[in-house]
Amino acid sequence: MKFLRLLLLFIVVQVQAQQGGMWIPSLLKGMNESEMKNLGMKISAEDIYSVNQSSLKDAVPHFDGGCTAEVISDKGLILTNHHCGYDNIQSHSTVEHDYLTNGFWAYKMEDELPNKDLFVTFIVRIEDVTAKVLEGTTGITSESDKQKKIQENISLLSKTLPKESWQENSIRTFFDGNQYILFVTETFRDVRLVGAPPSSIGKFGSDTDNWVWPRHTGDFSLFRIYADKNNKPAAYSKDNVPYKPKHFFPISLKGLKENDFTMVMGYPGRTQEYLPAIAVEQIVNTLNPAKVAIRDATLKVQNEFMRKDNAIKIQYASKNASIANSWKKWMGETKGLKKANAVGVKKQFEADFQQKVAAAGKQAEYGNLLIDFEKNYTEIQEYALARDIFSEIALRNTEILSLGYKLFQLEQIYNTKGEQSFNDRRNNLINGLGDFYKDFNPKVDEKVFEQLIAIYTDKYPKAFLPAEFENVNATNLAAEVFSQSQLVSYDKIKELLTGDSKTVLEKLNKDRGFQVIKAMADSHLKKVAPKYDEINLRNIATQRTYMKAIMELSPKSARIFPDANSTLRVTYGKIKGYKPNDAVVYEPFTYLDGVMEKYIPGDYEFDVPKKLIDLYNTKDYGKYGVNGKMPVAFIATNHTTGGNSGSPALDAKGNLIGLNFDRVWEGTMSDIYYSPEICRNIMVDLRYVLFIVDKFAGAKNLIEEMKIIYPKERK
Repeated sequence: MKFLRLLLLFIVVQVQAQQGGMWIPSLLKGMNESEMKNLGMKISAEDIYSVNQSSLKDAVPHFDGGCTAEVISDKGLILTNHHCGYDNIQSHSTVEHDYLTNGFWAYKMEDELPNKDLFVTFIVRIEDVTAKVLEGTTGITSESDKQKKIQENISLLSKTLPKESWQENSIRTFFDGNQYILFVTETFRDVRLVGAPPSSIGKFGSDTDNWVWPRHTGDFSLFRIYADKNNKPAAYSKDNVPYKPKHFFPISLKGLKENDFTMVMGYPGRTQEYLPAIAVEQIVNTLNPAKVAIRDATLKVQNEFMRKDNAIKIQYASKNASIANSWKKWMGETKGLKKANAVGVKKQFEADFQQKVAAAGKQAEYGNLLIDFEKNYTEIQEYALARDIFSEIALRNTEILSLGYKLFQLEQIYNTKGEQSFNDRRNNLINGLGDFYKDFNPKVDEKVFEQLIAIYTDKYPKAFLPAEFENVNATNLAAEVFSQSQLVSYDKIKELLTGDSKTVLEKLNKDRGFQVIKAMADSHLKKVAPKYDEINLRNIATQRTYMKAIMELSPKSARIFPDANSTLRVTYGKIKGYKPNDAVVYEPFTYLDGVMEKYIPGDYEFDVPKKLIDLYNTKDYGKYGVNGKMPVAFIATNHTTGGNSGSPALDAKGNLIGLNFDRVWEGTMSDIYYSPEICRNIMVDLRYVLFIVDKFAGAKNLIEEMKIIYPKERK
């Protein structure tokens, strides 16, 4: 479609016309391919995406629904981030066999560890199905009715469009509902843990260095995909064999330098590049600060317990890292948006947009869009704030409340669907709670509860606050709940959920923990959610028309990319340092020297394994060092976001050179506003990955199955 060749309207400097954007790989021919070749790319768009022959896209699976991975051998070996594999590494860890602390390496395939529910998904082909999805919607004026018809069409098409029996159809929306694309996929569900460095390498710098440059983290882990004897997806079986990929990435050790071309492929989760100024202003001044305060309080409690007790550290490692990740990201995002004057830039864009509307004689169609945004975002602010506070406190950060909410939903299922649905959900809930309680500590959660309930009663908009929470003492309520509620242990909750539906619901409604979450949820669902949804639906319709207008009124030479939506994308740029603040300039590369400079013996963030210290002291870097130094990480101008974790960073010839794992703190604003001046993605240098696998872990079995391209003088 022609709007895929339009201009990104937020141009600040010329370099932005060549970098930035998250592009659909099947639509790179033309403008994108020319830009990429001008930046130094040596391959073609057909090499990146092809239906008829193997291409780069065949080596880039979606990892576990939230990260990206890359295939690096003809035996289905895949590479992703340590933090992407963290849940699985943790699930195999105990105090006696602490793979988080000590690492894990399978020196033969039979030692590789199966992982419950872990999966990877490959893209088979991509097709535009916009006309089919929008069929029958032209005359529908009600936004809710239009969305209902679209969802009906998507459901029917997903079932009826051609695919193989082992494949799936997924239809996703682009450009705020102006385009719909079909992705035919294959999902493999037998994925086994192969290798992971100790957390002192894979999480080096942990919270302090998260979203920060310079970075010295070996953020990688290795897994292997298994298939049936016909190379098709299959559930775990001891009879499965290593997957034979259509393509896998050679790894280049030829070296990197500033201004080299880089390309990142992956599954970026969500961006909002085309939000109006008032929406960005609301994020910066209202929503982000509220969410940061809640997670700040949560982290302080968890960190205190984790530092004192190794068992708690293992229990909360993954949860704590997840909480910290968004907490720090939101702070950096706010800082970057302010530094780049994103609100001011968008206001100027909107003034220019209004002039284009007038010049085109489109006032009737587009003239009131910005007025509608102003009205809607002003009206939704208190509801959006209440929604975020409820979500952060009740659904995400207070474990007893998040569990209680599932029980609240169980009650709603009984009220709406009856006894059988209640029993089915109740049984599924009980079966899944073992994993929850394995990593639950009531002492930790009681203190989190106490802190967050205090925030809830203070910051939640008073118009929506349940009467039960007026003048409540958070400390007393926490003690009351955790001493009386049966939600605090697996045995007690199984007892609570035993009996017929009437008995269970009677017991639930007498439970103090359930009473607390029910009061919060009732208030949210009655006073907040309906009005939020009503206003948000208006905003969705306005945003769709706004996006349509942007594309329609832009010059033909333009380039507009669709917002991220967890579908396969390509982004390209250059290895480049940056200047975050006055008198501060960052170089684009880090080395093992920096690891040793940060080294603090015994520290949970900056400790260094003895073997790595020995390798450093003897400069025993093998084939991976350069001029007596060991490269660790590098940065570039690739436009990435959450979901790009684990993405392959490729050189001009499509060889693997890095593993994407983060962004610089000042550039996390790229989810909302990309600036090539300060937005940088952070990648582990593949030379460091191979050095750790080979020299540190001694896993030469893994090195031998990779295709490694060495510098000519080392052949």
